Amino acid sequence: MNCDIDLKNALDVLRRGGVILYPTDTIWGLGCDATNEEAVRRIYEIKKRDDSKALICMVDSANRMQRYFRNVPDVAWDMVDYATTPLTLILDGANGVAPNLIAEDGSLGVRVTHEEFSRQLCYRFQKAIVSTSANISGEPSPRCFADIPEEIKSQVDYIVQFRRGEKAPHEASKIVKLGLDGQVTIIR
Repeated sequence: MNCDIDLKNALDVLRRGGVILYPTDTIWGLGCDATNEEAVRRIYEIKKRDDSKALICMVDSANRMQRYFRNVPDVAWDMVDYATTPLTLILDGANGVAPNLIAEDGSLGVRVTHEEFSRQLCYRFQKAIVSTSANISGEPSPRCFADIPEEIKSQVDYIVQFRRGEKAPHEASKIVKLGLDGQVTIIR
């Protein structure tokens, strides 16, 4: 299956409120429309994850990132511009996404993807997409498609074909929390 058909199929599922399993700039992820509360709830159920533990979302550009926060600190733009590896930023004042995606303190994790498939998916969807590791909560994150448990695969609405055959392990992103006061906290 070629990449364009995969993109079309994944977009159809996202638009219908479904959950996809897809390759990202880091590891394989579970994804859904970040504005759809029911779809986000399904991801928590699939992962068997307490909904008090926030999920992150992914966007195709720094400009789209600002749509989901009341105020983006200046340093966040620099960090996105100069990051040489995937970087997730946790920013305060989240809005415009499903309420169950926002952490109790009002923050949200967001990553600008540069990997071609996930970037195109976000660009064509024109909204943030949830991007959380395709594993049961507390279990190791899958480093390639072959590591994803059947329990996860059987519960999603669409599994992207693209990049399934890759054997090289991928790593999760770095995570940095930026406070509105300029405080920087390295999470991972």
